[in-house]
Amino acid sequence: MRSLPPLTGAVWHKSSYSERGADACVEVADNLPGIVGVRDSVDPHGPALAVTPAAWRSLTTQIKAGAHKL
Repeated sequence: MRSLPPLTGAVWHKSSYSERGADACVEVADNLPGIVGVRDSVDPHGPALAVTPAAWRSLTTQIKAGAHKL
């Protein structure tokens, strides 16, 4: 397993699948080379995940296909 770079300089935007006013919203930062940041928009100063772009594409493809109950 390789280390991913820190999320310094991340530009966060709310996922298009998050509902306005909902308590369970995801923010994504995809402006960093080789990394996608994911965090809870309700707790923006809390923990964040850093994943590879390939892992993020795989997860979002699965979600769109209904493979995960959300």
